Amino acid sequence: MTIAIDFDGTIVEHRYPEIGAEIPFAIETLKMLIKERHRLILWSVREGELLEEAVEYCRQRGVEFYAVNKDYPEEKKTDKGYTRKLKVDMFIDDRNLGGLPDWGTIYRMIKEKKSYMDIVQEELADTEDYYERPKKKRWWKIGK
Repeated sequence: MTIAIDFDGTIVEHRYPEIGAEIPFAIETLKMLIKERHRLILWSVREGELLEEAVEYCRQRGVEFYAVNKDYPEEKKTDKGYTRKLKVDMFIDDRNLGGLPDWGTIYRMIKEKKSYMDIVQEELADTEDYYERPKKKRWWKIGK
């Protein structure tokens, strides 16, 4: 699977243009995904020196991206058909509708090929009272 990952707010806390503290388990999860042969693309608004700092931050922690802000390492802006829009299977970004799940949930979604909704429903089903919800009283049955 080819996965695009944002940097600020996803791998590290938002402190742009500085680099914030690592979001718990982000780097460990990325390393596991690389080990499982997923192609990770760093997808960031950072450019120039700020982008290089982000790439180096990850590299020092053992995360080497397949590509950075492009579909494949050799791609150039001058190539025919070049577009900044990536052609990937999944985007991991803190700006998702609903926000960024924790990295453990993200890993499960990828590994188990499940949606966020599937995982939440499974976790709810594991609670004792999930199936024992009280029945709603209907207004037409009050007092009978």
